[in-house]
Order: sequence, then C-alpha cells, then structure tokens
Amino acid sequence: MNDILKIIESHNEFFKSNKTLDVKFRLKHLKSLYCAIKNNLNELHEGLKLDLGKSENESYMCETGLVLSELSHIIKNLRKYTKAKRVKTPLAQFPSKSYRIPCPHGVVLIMNPWNYPFLLSITPLIEAIAAGNTVILKLSAYSPNVNNAIINLLESVFERGYVDVVCGNSKVIANLLEQKFDYIFFTGSKRVGQIVYESAAKNMTPVSLELGGKSPCIVDQTANLPLAAKRIVWGKFLNLGQTCVAPDYILCHKSVHQQLLTEIKKQITLQFSSNPLENENYGKIINEKHFARLTSLLDNQKIAHGGKADSNRLKIEPTVLDNINFDDEIMQDEIFGPILPILTYEKDEEIISYISQNPVPLALYIFSKDKKRINRFTTELSFGGGCINDVVIHIATSDLPFGGFKDSGIGAYHGKAGFDTFTHYKSIVNKSGLIDLPMRYQPFKEIYQKLVRKIMR
Repeated sequence: MNDILKIIESHNEFFKSNKTLDVKFRLKHLKSLYCAIKNNLNELHEGLKLDLGKSENESYMCETGLVLSELSHIIKNLRKYTKAKRVKTPLAQFPSKSYRIPCPHGVVLIMNPWNYPFLLSITPLIEAIAAGNTVILKLSAYSPNVNNAIINLLESVFERGYVDVVCGNSKVIANLLEQKFDYIFFTGSKRVGQIVYESAAKNMTPVSLELGGKSPCIVDQTANLPLAAKRIVWGKFLNLGQTCVAPDYILCHKSVHQQLLTEIKKQITLQFSSNPLENENYGKIINEKHFARLTSLLDNQKIAHGGKADSNRLKIEPTVLDNINFDDEIMQDEIFGPILPILTYEKDEEIISYISQNPVPLALYIFSKDKKRINRFTTELSFGGGCINDVVIHIATSDLPFGGFKDSGIGAYHGKAGFDTFTHYKSIVNKSGLIDLPMRYQPFKEIYQKLVRKIMR
C-alpha cells in the first residue's frame, strides 16, 4: 500500500512538472519505445510462448506487430492531433474566434488482461502517453513471463514517475482502486469492470471499460460457405478462443447447416492438422482454473468435432458443438476458449429477437451476400463493432475506433479515438476588445432585442 501511494505521488509530481505538455517530449519517448520493441521482439515473443503457447508468427501478427503499427500511426499524426481545433463562432459573439485545446487528464491507471498481455497493455499506454499523461500500468498476474519482458522494455524507455508498472493479485487491484486517478482504462471481464466502475465513481474518475460478451456470428443461406468456414475457424481458434472479439457462437440458417458444419471440420484439419494437440503453433489455455471451466462445458453428446484435452499441457482441441439450444449451459456466458457451438434458425426475426433480448455483444459478424439483410442486422442490432464476411479484423486498424457498447463496454480507442480517450478538450472563445456590441447589456432596448432575435434564430 505504501509503495502504491509513493508511485502515485511521484506521478502527480511528474505531471505537475509540465514535461509531458511538450509534444517533442512525447514523440521522443514514443520513438524510443518503437525502437525498444523492435530490439526486444525475441524476449517478448518468448514470454508470450511461455504464458500462452503463442507461436512467433501469431505473437507478431496479433500482438507486437499491431503495437508497432499503432505506434507508427500515432507518431506520424501526433502533431496534427495536438493542435488546437478551430470551430465556427455564432454571429452573436462577433468579433471572436472559438477553438478547442487538447490537454491531458493527468495520471492514468491502465489495467490489462492476460489474453493479449502485450497488445492490450501497450496500445492504450501509447495513446495515453501521446495525449500527454503519465501512466501506471497494472499487469495481470496470470502472464508472469511476458510481464517481465514488458517491465524490462518500459524501464529502458521511461523514467520513474512517467511510466511505472505494478504487478500483483486482487489485493493489489483493490488497493489501487482506493486511490484517486485522473483516468482509468480497464480491459477485462464484466464482473471486474463493474468493480472498477463503482470504485471510480467514488472519486468522480472518468473511465473506459473494454469488456466482452457473447459475440454472435450469423451465417445465412447466401453466404460463401467455404470462405465463411475458413475465416470463422481462424478467428474463433486464434489464441485458443481466448479473444474478447472471437465469434462466440454461430447462428446458421437451417438450409446450410450441414454444409457449413462439413466446411468447418475441413478447415480445422487444414489449419491445425488432424492432431491439433501436437501442433507446436497451437497454443494453450492460460491456467488450470480456466482449463477446468472449459472442459466442464464439453458435452460429449453434442461434440461434432474435436473434444480431446490434455490437462498436463492445458490444451483443448478446436471443438465444435452441434444441435445446441439457447438454454444449454454453453450459451449462458462468454466461452473464451476453443469451443464453437452451432445453432440454427429459419427466420431473421429469430436472430433479432434473441440477440436483442440478451446483453449487448462486443462484436457481431455477418456472412451474407444479401445487402438488405446485412443492412437490417447492422441497423437493428446493438453491438460494439464487427465485420461483414470476416471476423476479428475490425480491431486491427488504427482508423477504426474499437470499443464496446452498453453491456460490453464504455468508450473506444485506437488511433485518433485513443488520443481523444485520454484527452480533455478545453473549449475557448477568444473575444476581441476592438468592438463591444451593446445589445447584451442592460437596460435592454427594443431595437437591440429585435436584432438579437434575428441573429439567434
């Protein structure tokens, strides 16, 4: 507790020094971070391999490469983002000019999850630093190896008081949440997100909550089934399904159910081999607790493909469950693992009714060639973001804000949206002293009031 208080005090002092208000200062550290990541890829990838079994290619494609891409985007655009923004001024305020000045919140707490421990720590950190804040980064206790790599990386770039890392269990989280921060950015479960939100409210601290939920994947009768299966299998079993935006379940039109199932089975074998448990590029479940939770969801009566598990290596095959109903246990909570349930439907109204009556998902995926149906689903259904005829890739562009909606989160980030998240905009009117129109002052004269009414219509 004393250590946490000292860290927060050092950050308040650092921020009050006004060093971070200098855009050159921010750019210098962001560029140094880019070089440090490039120079430490092996250490970072090794940590991801030990914690989650990720291959080097997957680690680069889904973690370190995405971070480097985000860094490049921010470095390229930061000067533009930090400029004051002119806005129109009403005629009634003539002569004057109006503008918005971006300024940092101050001391930011970022709390990361374990499933993408590098990506989901460093991306918000980049944007918080770009906006001129100092950052205290709380790392998940479930990913100790990549945590060590992150600590070494950040210590080589940032001085104490500017960026500090805190590790530990739920007690450490509780101690942190008792303190006053200027902004909190949390990525994780809805349960913990609610705790963070309640704690932040006590100090009137603004928050971003990046949560999760059961993200549906709709496959209609017009879809390109081989391509749909290929992309769904990739996105679902990426990181063994331990992805907040992974397709949680498939809603397949009854007329193409069997064909889609056949194509999914084929793609699992093509992408992960006939024995995925021996595939060195196929990762592992983060720990025994989550392994036990996932294996308890395997209903042998409904396994259409896969189902094998290795408790010693915490591996579960890509598994497909068929003939699933909405009331089944697998449909009650987010799966967050390599288990893919398939449900069928006949009318679009069934889909709209089911999704609308349940918590708002983080993502929605639609495989279809029917433009009217696509428009109906994307218009009538609530969700954070998503893809048409693909999955997951909407999170991989800096020009698209990423975030949840209602049950699945508050706020968004990536690129300019990330800079805005960690920024407060001061609204300023700069009024000239050369002319001072008398119409706003008492005593109010009728001739002036007629003019005011005309101007302010």
